[in-house]
Amino acid sequence: MTGVITASEPSWIAPFSGLSPRAFGKLVTVLRRAGADSVRKGRPWSLPLEDRILLVTAYWRTNLTMRQLTPPFGISKSAADRIIDHLGPMFALQPRKRFAKDAVLIVDGTLVPTQDHTIAERSKNYRYSTNHQVVIDADTRLVVVVGRPLAGNRNDCNAWEESGAKAAVGNTTTIADGGYPGTGLVIPHRRQCGQTELPGWKEEHNKSHKQVRARVEHVFARMKTWKILRDCRLKGDGVHHAMLGIARMHNLARGDS
Repeated sequence: MTGVITASEPSWIAPFSGLSPRAFGKLVTVLRRAGADSVRKGRPWSLPLEDRILLVTAYWRTNLTMRQLTPPFGISKSAADRIIDHLGPMFALQPRKRFAKDAVLIVDGTLVPTQDHTIAERSKNYRYSTNHQVVIDADTRLVVVVGRPLAGNRNDCNAWEESGAKAAVGNTTTIADGGYPGTGLVIPHRRQCGQTELPGWKEEHNKSHKQVRARVEHVFARMKTWKILRDCRLKGDGVHHAMLGIARMHNLARGDS
């Protein structure tokens, strides 16, 4: 079979990866340095590295089934499965280990509908989902930490610690919404028992807090343009690999804008 979609033609890159050709080239360079194109035993890859990377990003970007996705690349379904299983984990965003003293982070949880019910539970969106704690830098809006996925019925307050996001952030100032009481995070002011309204200065603080915290919602909206995060068919660690890989591509796209 002969493929139609190829990374050697720049016009295919943006629609099927969500990255500009320049950012896509950076991703290829990073993955090649990580050993993605190293010689392996057995059957050689049916596509060059650039096309294999484009296949993975196209799968995450479009959420097409393998039977729909593979003919334009000119490979079989089994070959595509092997490529995604091999390369997908290599896309993973590495959590930042150090933060500036004056850094401000924002955390929130997002639900990813997931068809593997062994790792998902019914959640407030009435679908079997996984809860992902995502931390961004409030200034650059880059993703800095993605916690391990938990069942979608875990509330954010518990998922913050259980996912490993809390340990990754350490003592860095982090703001969150009202769903994180008792966590030590900076959350909006709440009315005390018997209070009918908050003092004016607290209302102003909450307004400012909401405007800044909205940045993480904007990041979620951009990440979910990779449609696999709207209905993930991957099993086991597949949803985690996709989330980490898409976080890395979001950062590349943002840095290139």
